[in-house]
Amino acid sequence: MAEIPRRAARRTAKLASLPLGVAGRVAAGWGKRLTGQDAEQISADFSARTAEQLFGVLGQLKGGAMKFGQALSVFEAAVPEEMAEPYREALTKLQSAAPPMPAADVRRVLDEQLGTTWRTRFAEFDETPAAAASIGQVHRARWHDGREVAVKVQYPGADEALRADLRQLLRFTRLFQSLAPGTEIKPLLTELQDRMVEELDYRAEADNQRAFAAAFDGDPRVLVPKVVASAPKVLVTEWVTGTPFSRLIVDGTREQRDAAGALLAEFHFSSPARSGMLHGDPHPGNFMLLPDGRLSVIDFGAVARLPDGLPVPMGRMLRLAAEDRPDELLDLLRTERFVRADQEVTADEVRAYLAPFVEPARTPVFHFTRSWLQRQAERVGDLSGPDFRTGRSLNLPPEYLMIHRVTSGATGILCQLDAELPAREIITRWQPGFGD
Repeated sequence: MAEIPRRAARRTAKLASLPLGVAGRVAAGWGKRLTGQDAEQISADFSARTAEQLFGVLGQLKGGAMKFGQALSVFEAAVPEEMAEPYREALTKLQSAAPPMPAADVRRVLDEQLGTTWRTRFAEFDETPAAAASIGQVHRARWHDGREVAVKVQYPGADEALRADLRQLLRFTRLFQSLAPGTEIKPLLTELQDRMVEELDYRAEADNQRAFAAAFDGDPRVLVPKVVASAPKVLVTEWVTGTPFSRLIVDGTREQRDAAGALLAEFHFSSPARSGMLHGDPHPGNFMLLPDGRLSVIDFGAVARLPDGLPVPMGRMLRLAAEDRPDELLDLLRTERFVRADQEVTADEVRAYLAPFVEPARTPVFHFTRSWLQRQAERVGDLSGPDFRTGRSLNLPPEYLMIHRVTSGATGILCQLDAELPAREIITRWQPGFGD
């Protein structure tokens, strides 16, 4: 792979191959059933081949397509267990691995970004990538002063690929609008586009990481690696060794998973108050549990800028829902544009829709499980159910997009961890408006 496929036509064709491939396998599956083959085995084969294709296409495209796959990997916890296993393996792999770019391309990017004498800045540099992400890959190296560092190098063509994916996404505005008629889709897509394009400039990511590192400097529970050097398409930070959450999800002990979950929840809710920003890319590959028990967080390309901290109305909504005060809750939802003026919805319908989601804020300790998340996904996704109809009446204001996406992603990780933690205590301490 010399470069990411850049042209919109090529990328659109590859993305289109996913549903076409699925349709072909469905047809083949029906043919096998007609000849009497085992239905369960056919379903298992179908899931495995679809997962393999999903990883292959999204991993090759990288850019916005791979970012979509990484975000999707968090929500495998919401998929019924009998369907999830092949996707879990493929999508978890997507969080930290993808076809690498050749060493010659790595050297060319480093020449362009750090100067042709860049090797003098390193005592050692491993040309085999240690990890891969949506728009770049990471190399392990040793800085000239002896520090171990992580060097993130952006893929050639990543900027054009990401913009091509976003243009395709914007072309589907009408389709998304038909799926969620109560939601103002275009402002949401515009907000998502703006945030994703920001990730292309590693100097902005370096500034974000410096702010987080300063905010958590000396913290006994959280370590943010310090930035060593940066350029538009290269970022050098301190190397951190720990157990990725993706590993804890598979074989972590109960104690490790509960500790990791509590650390993640506190980091999520406390970051806006401490740094004025919210880490915007929650997937298990970006979090590690260190040997000393601290949480380490990486990848600050995507952030929500919240200079005043988390919005107070969000805490009030959560409190009203947790305390079962539906009339006041509906009034506040309308005031904050979560229910558009032209939508008809009752307080009881809002109560029924939101009550299960706020269960973690009701009890001193809550157990985040895959089965709990699956129940919520099935409930709101049941096209014939009342909660599906209520959900179509609700709106997500653009300024809440990143907060909602990050909170949903963090919740997905907590369910993957099967973590039990004092969520209400953390929310009370750090979410303005909830404990007031």
